[in-house]
Amino acid sequence: MTRYLLAIDQGTTSSRAIVFDQSGTSVAADQQEFPQYFPSDGRVEHDATEIWESTLSVCRGALEQASVDASELAGIGITNQRETTVIWERATGKPIHRAIVWQDRRTASLCTKLKTDGHESAVVERTGLLIDPYFSATKIAWILDNVEGARARAEAGELAFGTIDSWLLWNLTGGRSHYTDASNASRTALFNIHEQRWDDELLSLFRVPYSLLPDVLDSAADFGEIEPHWLGAPVMVAGIAGDQQAALIGQACFKPGMAKSTYGTGCFLVANTGSKAVRSENRLLTTVAYRLGGKPCYAVEGSIFVAGAAMQWLRDGLKLISHANESSVHAETVGVENSVYLVPAFTGLGAPHWDPHARGAIMGLTRDTGIGEIVTAGLQSVCYQTKDLVRAILNDGATLGSLRVDGGMVVNDWLMQFLADILNVTVDRPRVTETTALGAAYLAGLQTGVYESLEQIAELWECERQFHSEMRPALRESLYAGWLDAIERVSNN
Repeated sequence: MTRYLLAIDQGTTSSRAIVFDQSGTSVAADQQEFPQYFPSDGRVEHDATEIWESTLSVCRGALEQASVDASELAGIGITNQRETTVIWERATGKPIHRAIVWQDRRTASLCTKLKTDGHESAVVERTGLLIDPYFSATKIAWILDNVEGARARAEAGELAFGTIDSWLLWNLTGGRSHYTDASNASRTALFNIHEQRWDDELLSLFRVPYSLLPDVLDSAADFGEIEPHWLGAPVMVAGIAGDQQAALIGQACFKPGMAKSTYGTGCFLVANTGSKAVRSENRLLTTVAYRLGGKPCYAVEGSIFVAGAAMQWLRDGLKLISHANESSVHAETVGVENSVYLVPAFTGLGAPHWDPHARGAIMGLTRDTGIGEIVTAGLQSVCYQTKDLVRAILNDGATLGSLRVDGGMVVNDWLMQFLADILNVTVDRPRVTETTALGAAYLAGLQTGVYESLEQIAELWECERQFHSEMRPALRESLYAGWLDAIERVSNN
């Protein structure tokens, strides 16, 4: 009998649910976008209740399309936008403030003060992260300081904090489960990745009460059964991982040196470093890739805040295109030798620059610049930012022979070829590009016995197409030099 797995992929702009069979093949999927809120410059929020409602809706939709009953599910896996911060009332389950999204920069001045006061080295040492508004710790502090009575209520144990995985789990289990997994915990700047526990000194530094926090479990674990009335049967939530770690698992990058890059709202390049937590000398992040059987596997990660979001902005903000797939038509017409550069620093620059005060710019405009050049520059910016990350990884002593890619943008052949050209590495696009959801499904399958081992999962990975570098070295260097010049112009570092 076929055993099915339901993966919840709760992203920054949409919630998705995918039903997979045990071969890792998608049987059916449902997706729903939800509103983004931008109350002021640098602030990005979500309504956590809208996230929960959209998630429940797509779970029901995917099961219906697959003609699969919830009782046929071996388990549920959750993968989620990371760092996004929700605080809610334990008694009612009601959020006390909108969720503060990972892209939000409102705590930039607090982060600057903490760095100026000399705290960053201790944070890096314990968490593998830099002090930056990106991570959850300062977002939690902001909510507690800015919602009336919140800090006192938190101290009294009346409130709960969670990243989106914990928020969804709480709702799915009717408030019985307040857990997260080690991969999500490692993105809060409150979790000691070497000792695998919440760190008292960091909680004190960021002024976060311990009573707010979820318990931390392995990435494949018994997170509790969902309320039967949500989907029609009680099902165990058996796997949780942050979206980028889930994509690493979905890409079967289980050996040290294997790397994947996901192109969604942002872009995230993650390289497996095995049982060793490698400290980057080039401002990349050390993070927990996953934890199984109590043993953490570590990774080095570079985070780009704006990738697909740049194309969304060209579509919705500037209305230069009506659909993202038009971008490749423009790019094929313009070609790679485009002298226009778009730096999408809408909410600052991520790795390896870490400049929260940088802002976006379009450079190299001339009288004959048209829509095609600007749209092409948007695509190229994704590849240039990836090269920034690859350079940093190589400078840290890692090797990178090939790169496994996934996410919504990788269906664009022009983009993938330019990526291979500018990186000068082979780019592997898998048969299943929904690798983030697939990774969550694999974790749930490991916990429930659908899969016996990571080796069995690795055998399921298939390459759909390889892209090899064909660009002249001189052109590659010239194009990238133009990008570095553009970065220099927007930088506040």
